[in-house]
Amino acid sequence: MINLWVATLALALMFAARAQAQEPQPGAQPAPTQDTSQTPPPAQPPAEPPAQPTPPPAPPYQPKFAGDPAHSESEAQALGYMRVVLRAQKEYKKRHDKYAPTLLDLAGTGSLTKRMARSTERGDYTVGFKTQKDGYVLTMTPKQMDAEHRSFYAEEDGVIHADDQKPADSTSPKVK
Repeated sequence: MINLWVATLALALMFAARAQAQEPQPGAQPAPTQDTSQTPPPAQPPAEPPAQPTPPPAPPYQPKFAGDPAHSESEAQALGYMRVVLRAQKEYKKRHDKYAPTLLDLAGTGSLTKRMARSTERGDYTVGFKTQKDGYVLTMTPKQMDAEHRSFYAEEDGVIHADDQKPADSTSPKVK
């Protein structure tokens, strides 16, 4: 064991000495270079960075089931979340004869978990939930609204509405 230690220490000292020998000494003049031309080479304009290849377009959205109304993976996740909340509210109403006042009150009902109820950030969407007299409103608002990120709206009737121009509301078209 001691021999291994001594050998390791000797190697470390040898590498340190070699590294020190290669470093220039303070005050030492750099070695002269041989001048092979009379005039300096013409200034070259800086090379343009190579063009970054554009990533291939995302494959088109594949519906998850027959009649899937989602336009993208993000929408499918948002709609799935809404369906879980709507089912949990329906079950909560049967048990308590009223709707849950908060998403956290719904946690553990149906398949809605505490983790799902705690965060309002759901991927590309933000969850909105507020109670109304004898009801509630659930919204999913995309961080960027476009053809693949529509906004969604639902009330206690369980009908989901969508809009790709503005935040969805009860007058927005129904999701089929």
